[in-house]
Amino acid sequence: MKNMMVVAIFSSALAGCAGLQAPPIGASEANVLASLGQPTGRYLQDGERMLEYTQGPLGQTTYMARIGNDGRLKSFEQVLTSEQFARVVLRRDTKQSILARFGQPNQVVHYASVDGDVWLYRYKEQRVWDSLMHIEFDRQGVVQAMVNGSDPEREARHGR
Repeated sequence: MKNMMVVAIFSSALAGCAGLQAPPIGASEANVLASLGQPTGRYLQDGERMLEYTQGPLGQTTYMARIGNDGRLKSFEQVLTSEQFARVVLRRDTKQSILARFGQPNQVVHYASVDGDVWLYRYKEQRVWDSLMHIEFDRQGVVQAMVNGSDPEREARHGR
């Protein structure tokens, strides 16, 4: 029984590393769900449905399937990227818009120097470096700052 559990966990970890294969653009939402399974989150953005597919609690990838008003897949992309983080607009984006763009954070923390929540997202900076993006919100849930740095969890695991 113990060996079967180890095999199942190992298989899940390998599947997460491979990335997700989305159905073709234009596929129905039902086909997306049949292909990818149930999403880890669902959000609305600009009247369209965003289906989140997070790759594990310490994962560095989150895929978003954008379903248009016609119920068809408009796009499917890995959203935890330097390019996507660069699109965040300080003092305009909110917790809701960040959720719809990046999905659930890896962790929510509180720092004495920040008067609100800080959401942490693990990702590959420029698709190379193990990084951690801190998105700082005020008490109203509006983005006030973003701070990028190395991911101490991954550095500790790699002995750097």
